[in-house]
Amino acid sequence: MTTRASDILERIFRKAVRVADPGRGVAVTLRAGPEGLSLLRGGNAAAATWAGAGNVYLVGGGKAGRAMGEAALAVLGGRIAAGTIAVPHGDGRKTGTVRFLEAGHPAPDPGSLAAARDILSLLSRAGEGDLVIALISGGGSAMLCAPADGVSLEEKAALSGLLVRAGADIHSLNAVRKHLSLIKGGRAAIAASPAGVWALLLSDVPGDDPSVIASGPFSPDPTTFGDAMAVLSRFGVLREAPRGALRRLEAGASGKSDETPKPGHSAFAAVTCVVIGSNRTALEGAAEAAKAEGIGSIRLLPGFLSGEAGECAKSFVAEMRLLSSSLPPGETAALIAGGETTVRVEGRGTGGRCQEFALSAAIELSGTAGMTLLCAGTDGIDGPTDAAGAIADGSTCDRAKVGGLSPDSFLENNDAYALFRVLGDLVVTGPTGTNVADVAIGLVSKT
Repeated sequence: MTTRASDILERIFRKAVRVADPGRGVAVTLRAGPEGLSLLRGGNAAAATWAGAGNVYLVGGGKAGRAMGEAALAVLGGRIAAGTIAVPHGDGRKTGTVRFLEAGHPAPDPGSLAAARDILSLLSRAGEGDLVIALISGGGSAMLCAPADGVSLEEKAALSGLLVRAGADIHSLNAVRKHLSLIKGGRAAIAASPAGVWALLLSDVPGDDPSVIASGPFSPDPTTFGDAMAVLSRFGVLREAPRGALRRLEAGASGKSDETPKPGHSAFAAVTCVVIGSNRTALEGAAEAAKAEGIGSIRLLPGFLSGEAGECAKSFVAEMRLLSSSLPPGETAALIAGGETTVRVEGRGTGGRCQEFALSAAIELSGTAGMTLLCAGTDGIDGPTDAAGAIADGSTCDRAKVGGLSPDSFLENNDAYALFRVLGDLVVTGPTGTNVADVAIGLVSKT
């Protein structure tokens, strides 16, 4: 692969990640002045005076929890009465009255349970005139896990794992997780009522819907127990579903358990949600970086990364070919897409959706000159690996075959990580402290 092309792609990707810095998003949204606090982003605004405010509580969870929490602390100083934020392992600490509790991802662990219970307890203390500032980012679904009565932590994790391996999208996953939880699907808003809530959201989902980000702990839930049961049926996991979780969903679907709060519920009257960063933020950062690299033609495809990773990769390569057909000789163009694909896991290999996308694209590009692409997760973690993603071009398959490796076999075994590791084409950033879904960048050059 052309070293220059891969270097340019990595620089563009890293700029995309930096632009989506969650600390900066909090700092420009949450302001403190002599009179009180203000919240301002887009069309949403709110204010609270120091004179009229009661206690200020800080809660939250997700992969960006540490960066968002530190930024909020810098704004609020010593005015926080108490706080708990679920953060990735390695980011835990205590700062004054705020605890950063380590929690599991992608599967919830005892730390996830401890953080969720601590937050629910804290929210129950908030009363009329108090203000809850909630910092929510992707990964929060696993890192804030308070299973409903009759459902164990292990059962909830197992069912989520079954759905992920079956290729369930985020909306389907959330419909199930919300109905097995005491904190998701708006239940945190009920726990906080009648206190005011300002929810600052770092979005990793298409459309930036607050009810989808981290399973919407402070947002109305449009889905039902019936929807959750339909998800289990559609993805073929009914027979394998853990008994406690299945009993909970069946009881709810038959009207024997309370539904999650819907739009119009009184608990949401005092909730203000603001999106402080999203996948679009990262795409625009990537476009800026591409211009700085001297690339004149840049096309953005927000939301393009969706559906099955392999099929999406083929469509992306088709877009690269279309771009190439209209490109003058000697010119370079960039195709920048965002979103999040899914993978139906049928093999026993190791990888993630971005690496699977890259390997599928490599097979599609085989023998093609002048096209190189990178696909990686902005959180720096693609599946259960230490890589954010991978880089591929028309030489990837040939280089693998020279080493006696079959790209098709690795793809069938969902083992993209192993192949790209041998080729030296993994993108490794380490955890980035942000999470605004995935970015794919394609470079097209005409000689």
